[in-house]
Amino acid sequence: MAKVNWGIIGCGNIAHTFAKSIAHCADAKLIGAASTSKQRASEFATHYSIKGYESYQALMQCPNIDAIYIANTHDQHFQSIAQCLMHNKHVLSEKPITVNAQQLITLKELAQQQNRFLMEGVWMRFLPAIVKLEELLNEAVIGKVHSVNANFSLAGEFDSSHRLMNPNTAGGALLDLGIYPLSIADVVFNKAPEKISSFVHKKDTGVDARNIAMLDYGNGQFAQLSSALEQNGPTEAYITGDHGFIRIPWFVGAKSIDIHINGQATQHFDYPFSDDENFKFEIDHVTECILNKQIQSSVLPLSTSLRVMTMMDSLRAQWQLEYSATVESHNINL
Repeated sequence: MAKVNWGIIGCGNIAHTFAKSIAHCADAKLIGAASTSKQRASEFATHYSIKGYESYQALMQCPNIDAIYIANTHDQHFQSIAQCLMHNKHVLSEKPITVNAQQLITLKELAQQQNRFLMEGVWMRFLPAIVKLEELLNEAVIGKVHSVNANFSLAGEFDSSHRLMNPNTAGGALLDLGIYPLSIADVVFNKAPEKISSFVHKKDTGVDARNIAMLDYGNGQFAQLSSALEQNGPTEAYITGDHGFIRIPWFVGAKSIDIHINGQATQHFDYPFSDDENFKFEIDHVTECILNKQIQSSVLPLSTSLRVMTMMDSLRAQWQLEYSATVESHNINL
């Protein structure tokens, strides 16, 4: 393949972000999109001069599509990914890749059986600023890391019928927002915590509205992580160590890093990109993996996604937050 031809399942806001970003990728081309609404798919396709498909199934069956980006709601990810893999398509799924760890284990096995690429789309992990962060941590510029503090909040108000407020679409702050603080801590420590404790405030619908998690990684290393819906808070991450700290403003879409070493002037690093390039870095990575016939990413292997998903399972268990049996099921329906 000279290029990887992509399709999109789901035509909401995140699909637009993908479609704008892929235009900046040399070896990837968007050629189709599908929605549960034929009109929505048609409007999306017209906007990007691609083909609109009348159903998910029709897009999966298209022989010209090599890879599919999953952009529908959380509760649909598991079945959509499974069906794409069964149709011999490579898959990049918007986060969270599934709603629980068992679903991901099932998909990991299926991807191996089908010899197809599968990765969770945590775009933050592929940003140049986060790549630089990993280099700085490997160089121990702040010495031994003591802690990570990170928060991601949305200041908007959501109607009770909104997907984020609906347990039947796996709504709540954790899976939509909390995955980012958990992921930045995972970038720093690169292992599972030894202990997790937490606090939660739920909406009337039953989903988590605000949460705080304390993670103990052992050896005196901790993370304090929070996420919230309908709350105005700073989306920042701080990593503290023996010799100073690193600050990452808007770490979810990081474009800069500040290094504060004790007794020294602040070092500032900029890694700018346009809003139309948000997903460019992860799309380039996945495309390269597919062209090189790899079925997992070296940057974000499924084992890493499973580690973070297991943390989210643990938090939901502490909060007694369960979705419907249908949403939580790990039985594949073809």
